[in-house]
Amino acid sequence: MCENVSMSRNIYTFLLYLLLPLTPLKLLWRARKQPEYLAHWQERYGFYKQKLNKPVIWLHCVSVGETRAAEPLIKALLQQYPNHQILLTHTTPTGRATSQQLLGNTVARVYLPYDLPFAVKRFLKHFKPVIGILMETELWFNLIDSCQQHKVPLLLVNARLSEKSAHGYSKLGKVVQQGLQGLTAVAAQTAQDAARLQGLGATNVSVIGNIKFDVAPHADAVIQGKLLRDSLGSERPVFLAASTRDGEEALILAAVAQANIPNLLTVIVPRHPQRFDEVAELLKKNSLNFVRRSSLLKKCVEKREREAKEDATQTVQIVRQVADDAGDKIIVNPHISFVLGDSMGEMFTYYASCDVAFIGGSLLPLGGQNLIEACSMGKPVLIGPHTFNFEQATEMAITAGAAQRVQNSNDLAQHLQALFADTDAQQAMSAAALRFSNESRGATQRTLSLLSQFI
Repeated sequence: MCENVSMSRNIYTFLLYLLLPLTPLKLLWRARKQPEYLAHWQERYGFYKQKLNKPVIWLHCVSVGETRAAEPLIKALLQQYPNHQILLTHTTPTGRATSQQLLGNTVARVYLPYDLPFAVKRFLKHFKPVIGILMETELWFNLIDSCQQHKVPLLLVNARLSEKSAHGYSKLGKVVQQGLQGLTAVAAQTAQDAARLQGLGATNVSVIGNIKFDVAPHADAVIQGKLLRDSLGSERPVFLAASTRDGEEALILAAVAQANIPNLLTVIVPRHPQRFDEVAELLKKNSLNFVRRSSLLKKCVEKREREAKEDATQTVQIVRQVADDAGDKIIVNPHISFVLGDSMGEMFTYYASCDVAFIGGSLLPLGGQNLIEACSMGKPVLIGPHTFNFEQATEMAITAGAAQRVQNSNDLAQHLQALFADTDAQQAMSAAALRFSNESRGATQRTLSLLSQFI
């Protein structure tokens, strides 16, 4: 048995070494759209300049979604362990930028190295974490093995595993079983997630719930949302298509056209910032009048700077901070039918400003995106048929009356027509969304209790 497991991991590692010469090309390719991929590239091979002088609690958050999900846990750790340093590792530049935006200098951040023995050993020797915490579905088998060798407790928390992903992992055989058994503990979101992980070999698994329900809107989210809504036109119906993925925007445009709701303003926020320009080109190609969210912010900055010149007591720095008021009194032209949400870190603001929200990644077989933030803002939610990455939360929201599932673009159009014609139905879904969100909280404290056993 041990020989078979060792052979499996050796094959896995050998394949990674074969791919190693291609990794610089991969970074260069991605840097075409996101130049940030070329920054800190040495960290991806285990070379770090940053020194930390306190005991390190390390969390790995791949990208934006995991980073946002981890925010309440990170803040709880900062409060409970003030004599420790929180280190976040990321895989994408957008994940790294999100942690900077949410947490500033209260945490340290670097890239997690590629899952090669020499790189992960360098990482562990450099930072010497007292505990490692992997968010959601991150399984890197050489990293897990190195943590065992260095006696670093490694936990998988807020763990989720779709049926599709479980089937894919099962094809890797013993290497997955050994990897899961190498984890110190697993905190699963749901009983279904726990069962799939145990079926692949995980031990010490508990069901703790979804930390994402504890992600609270920022204190000024409602105010910022109202200011944005005022700039969009407070009397206009507003539909938000949030976290859209490649190929979905065309379907959403078709649904909006078919729904034919008078004076409707549609806000489209692509999931990935590198696609902002691509979606702008799609809107131009369809001869649709639109404005970019960033241009509203720019106009607001210019307006505030003009005002500052008339008031010598204001500085440009203060002006730019105040300009985050979401475009105060910069009103969208009533002939504009679309807003391209090309700003970062404003999802709660977007949700607060809309009447109805559609959650992207779900019209096409991409697994869906998180609907919890929309529910926490009390918004009626529409979501497509493909939600295998968030199946439990989606079904719970539908059962609670907070969300409705649509099957395709035509169905989306019909649901939009029905909701915008019935304010009572909107209000009922809004109230259900808030109840659903409030009743599902508490996973952060349960996770913190689990982690305290190993820190």
